[in-house]
Amino acid sequence: MWVLNNVASPVGDTNQRLTSWFLRALISRASRICPTAMSFKGSNTIQRRLMSVTELAGYVDLIPWHRFGYCASNNEIYKAITGFQRVHIVDFSITHCMQWPTFIDALAKRPEGPPSLRITVPSCRPHVPPLVNISIHEVGLRLGNFAKFRDVPFEFNVIGNTEGPLTPAELSDESTSFHFEAMLSLLNPTMLNLREDEALVINCQNWLRYLSDDRKGISCQSFSLRDAFLNLIKGLNPRIVLLVDEDCDLSASSLTSRITTCFNHLWIPFDALETFLPKDSCQRSEFESDIGQKIENIISYEGHQRIERSESGVQMSQRMKNVGYLSVPFCDETVREIKGLLDEHASGWGMKREEGMLVLTWKGNSCVFATAWVPCEMRDHIGIDAGLS
Repeated sequence: MWVLNNVASPVGDTNQRLTSWFLRALISRASRICPTAMSFKGSNTIQRRLMSVTELAGYVDLIPWHRFGYCASNNEIYKAITGFQRVHIVDFSITHCMQWPTFIDALAKRPEGPPSLRITVPSCRPHVPPLVNISIHEVGLRLGNFAKFRDVPFEFNVIGNTEGPLTPAELSDESTSFHFEAMLSLLNPTMLNLREDEALVINCQNWLRYLSDDRKGISCQSFSLRDAFLNLIKGLNPRIVLLVDEDCDLSASSLTSRITTCFNHLWIPFDALETFLPKDSCQRSEFESDIGQKIENIISYEGHQRIERSESGVQMSQRMKNVGYLSVPFCDETVREIKGLLDEHASGWGMKREEGMLVLTWKGNSCVFATAWVPCEMRDHIGIDAGLS
């Protein structure tokens, strides 16, 4: 590690910058196992800055890592709710509802007129970047103002107990920032106030990987929290379920396997940023710092503290089928929309179809997968069943 310390640089080329974060994570891990007086170029803790909403918009627009999933999901949702005058989206995501202004705008242009839109979100989220300086309630107010401007009837609901932004003490405490088991108890028709005349949509963007897949300690059932969540939302009879996440298996117990997989996967955003941002760009440094936080969690932590446990798209698809979902193929219009989005970015970005998924790629390497699903029981009750598998 001393040799790597002399080679790695947080302001060097792509590999030097990425190596500096891996070195940092390895030193952090070593210090947890056997505390020593090890020194390293850089601060001891990753500083987390709260973004404004405007800064967040710029953040998600830097590379199509998030917009790819937004575009794929929004187009499939729009298709699935055809003919409905009321739409209810239960949104599980980490980007503070940045997906929905574009969707609201699309609803406003619907030839038959916009439906009423209800969005429900949990009060808590995984304590991972990006973090913003306003509460989820304020996010809802801003969405409501935009919907009003576009003449789309709108309602925003928050389920859970958090009434405002977390305090600095709460922000620093991983154990209090995210309570999945409590959230699962809220996923029922009564708490969600489900209505018979609504098209129910479940949207999961970079979320499911934070649910534990450990089957130990789950009372009454052999399901992990991850499978329990999928079973619960299936029982709500949604018209469509959108699942988007990073196409990378970081669930291995082997540290060596995680290091190799993590390096090969997270090299991608570092390399993509290199193509258009200078080495001394503050925006680039902040984006890379957020990735660095993920690297540290994957490498430095074990047990319940290691929350970054993504699965590949193939693994997740098999999980969905095992739980009782059918895959919905993406339509040609969605593919065209995504290609148009990618044309706005560097030429290294691409997309491929793979086993019912759409996969974002960088220089041929898989980055993010997007999938759409319906419960098996709903197959005969929906009009989007062509090609279900």
